This record gives sequence, structure tokens and C-alpha cells, in this order.
Amino acid sequence: MSIHLYFSLIPEALVVSMLPPKAFGQYYATGRRYKTREQAAFFEVDPEFRNDYFAIDDAIARCVPHDDGSPKNSVYVSTYRVLEHLPVSALGALHLTTAYGDTLELERSDRLTERGNSKYHLYQDLAPVQSLAVSSLSPEDYYRRLVTSPTKFIRFPGLAFVDLDLGGLGNDPESQHTHDLPYPYLHHLRESLLELAGKNKDIKLVSRAQAPELMYRMVRTGLYVGSGGDLACYRMPAHSALRNDHPRWWRNANL
Repeated sequence: MSIHLYFSLIPEALVVSMLPPKAFGQYYATGRRYKTREQAAFFEVDPEFRNDYFAIDDAIARCVPHDDGSPKNSVYVSTYRVLEHLPVSALGALHLTTAYGDTLELERSDRLTERGNSKYHLYQDLAPVQSLAVSSLSPEDYYRRLVTSPTKFIRFPGLAFVDLDLGGLGNDPESQHTHDLPYPYLHHLRESLLELAGKNKDIKLVSRAQAPELMYRMVRTGLYVGSGGDLACYRMPAHSALRNDHPRWWRNANL
């Protein structure tokens, strides 16, 4: 059986498994007996990747079939400081799994420029922290401000985050057209945007500890992952494409 190496964002972990991506996504989200329901977001990692920080070969040696011949679901290599020791060049496809075990595969985009026009952005950080912030910076500049060119004491060795839709608030924080926004913190979000617009700052924290859950239908441009000076984007398809090409995933992603 083939051995796969996965980098999970929910939670941050490096995992060895005998399961191919779709089967791993279902296992990771629902468990072996479908008794749990949690989202999963993970990257395929080059199986040849090695770093002295990780005992990958030891984990592979433990990843053997069960006595009945069934594949080993997972062996955790690390659950701490994974992103900073994992170069972007080692990452393959991104897989987004719903709480019902349906997995959508996204390939890395060859461009970082964002789709559409929005003055303000809502960023959900997934690793190594789980926070929520509004910003006037583009995804690429947001990454630089927190990783490669920080202007404050806060600095990360790498960052994985998703760009979320602000609807009418993206250009007008006082907009009343918010009925399509499902965020439970809408009032606080508006206040944060107004503070961002009224002060000489380009990032405003909305939540220090955001629940590690993604509203897939609210992803505006895509998911970004970077380590050091390297940043990659995995763009989310348009809603129409998801409805037409991945109807089961789209339906379960919005339950």
C-alpha cells in the first residue's frame, strides 16, 4: 500500500497515512465509524520531503496495515510548529472536506492577484494561530506584514489563512446590505471595519481565538499558505462552478 504524507490545517498537524486523499478526508472528518462530524482541510505533501525537525521515517515505519489487512488510517508525525518547518515547495493539492466527509481538491494557482474589487478584507488565520482580522491590505501584503516585513512586534515564521467575503461591508462599513452575511459577530465586525477606516492602521483584530471552522461558501478568493518568503494561493472556484461540477460537496458544505 502507498504511503501518503499530509499537512492538516484543522488542526495543524503532519500525518502519515495509507489512505488516498478522498478516503483520508472522510476518515479525518467522520472517523472510522462515521460517529464524528468535523471539517478537514489538508495538503498533500511530497512523500520525499524530509526535515530533521520531523521523525517522518519513524512514523512511516509505524504506518503498517492492521492485522486484518486494512490500511492504517493515520500516524501523527507532529502537532506543533509544523508550518514553519514545511516549505511551500513541498506542498501539493489542497483538500477541503465537509463535516459529512465530501472532499474538494484544489490545485495551486499560478497567480496571487485577487479576484474582484474590495477595499477591505476579512482574513481568518488557520495556522499557526486561529484568529480573525479585517484589513485594507491585499492577501499578499497581509502575509508580508505578518511574516516577512512586520512593522510591529507580532511576527510569524509562516501563515495559512483564508480570504472571506465581506459583502457590501467590503467597500462600505456602514452598508445596511448585510442580510447575506452569516457571521454571528456581525455587529462587532462592522465596528472593527469602522475603526479600521477611521484610524491610521491597516489591520484590526476582530477575534483573538476564532473557532477552527471554515464557512466554505464565504471564501472570497481562496486559501493562502506561506512559509518564510514563499507564499502560495489555492483559489476557490466560483459558486456556479461548485454547484454544477461538485453538487454533493457544495450541498453538504452549506448544511
